[in-house]
Amino acid sequence: MTHFAVIAPPYYSHFQALQALCVELIERGHRVTFFHQSDAAHWLSDPRIGFRSVGAGSHPPGSLEQTLRQAARPDTPWGLRRIIKQMAGTTAMLCNELPGAFADNGIEAVLCDQMEPAGGLVGESLGLPFISVACALPVNREPGLPLPVMPFAYASDERSQHMYRGSSQVYDWLMKPLGKVIAEAALRLGIAPRTALHECLSPLAQISQTLAGFDFPRSQLPANFHAVGPLRSPTSAQQGEWPIDRQKPFFFASLGTLQGDRIGLFERIASACRRLDGQLLIAHCGKLDAAQERRLIERGATWVTDFAPQQWALEQADAVITHGGLNTVMDAIAARTPMLVMPIAFDQPGVAARVAYRGVGSQLSRRASVSRIEAALRSLLAQPLPGFAPLIAELQQAGGVPRAADIVEAALLQSASVRAADL
Repeated sequence: MTHFAVIAPPYYSHFQALQALCVELIERGHRVTFFHQSDAAHWLSDPRIGFRSVGAGSHPPGSLEQTLRQAARPDTPWGLRRIIKQMAGTTAMLCNELPGAFADNGIEAVLCDQMEPAGGLVGESLGLPFISVACALPVNREPGLPLPVMPFAYASDERSQHMYRGSSQVYDWLMKPLGKVIAEAALRLGIAPRTALHECLSPLAQISQTLAGFDFPRSQLPANFHAVGPLRSPTSAQQGEWPIDRQKPFFFASLGTLQGDRIGLFERIASACRRLDGQLLIAHCGKLDAAQERRLIERGATWVTDFAPQQWALEQADAVITHGGLNTVMDAIAARTPMLVMPIAFDQPGVAARVAYRGVGSQLSRRASVSRIEAALRSLLAQPLPGFAPLIAELQQAGGVPRAADIVEAALLQSASVRAADL
């Protein structure tokens, strides 16, 4: 049995993907503990998973709510800069707190979300085996490809390549606050210098919940990189309660747990669906009040709710309108549901570009007019999308959570054999 620490950014979708992997590891006899600020504990639903709060001085109880509010509003350069500084502050806190917390709790290995470098930095400094998990698009860099946060289409011409290089330089400049924290932590922890997320990945195993066939074409992934598909807990098939009329198109709209309060975008989506004489179910993840729900009904939504059984909704829908969160997109691929992606933040622009490139949907600006949304949905209803068949075939072979757990256990055995050889 191994006692794993789990280190991730404080976002619901990341915790959910990692929790699914952790439950599988627990079923195999391992022990798992998440480490983060205290507010993040409520995202864990399995009582067998441990949680240890750290950083109460800089990240006191109640402070996460403001962090999430600001993370949902990266609309301006100042908003984006604020989010990056928050990321840097969280990484600094974790790098300070985790060495002692790991020792106090008998941690033997670390599962590290790619988007939080502290796990890899501290794990490496303590000589602990650590495994990287990409819950979002992989941060692994490769010449000739745009960074995952960029909205660019895939192309190999010189103009596109120049744009990719320039955008990477801008990104690195924006991320300097985090880069400074990473560099200082590496120096303090006594490990090799580095300044970026992609320099903090595991040499043992890197697990991604994407599919190789969904990403842009890659040729330089490390041999220890494994695309296993969505990390999901097995759940009973929940059914929705909404009486869908099969004679009319049915649309499902969700903007995820952070962006569900974007009433203006939902209003434009509702108006577009009304023009198509379609039925629209909106799930706002608890971000709207009753008056706002009524406004959406007036604009054209058929049903508005806080949460809907997502897999059921996707399986019923003729198309889904989404912000491009990777979890939703992977679920839509599994359900063979055409997507209209209207990205807002983080890696969502990159996800949208890949949806369009792989022929499983289209993308629009989140500021698109009602007419443009209507036209995009009309096109999705009318045109066959050839990209689903190969992706579904790949998904069926990817392995998901069980394969991810196999990879984790194999990495531990590899690490143990390397350490034994060094004795």
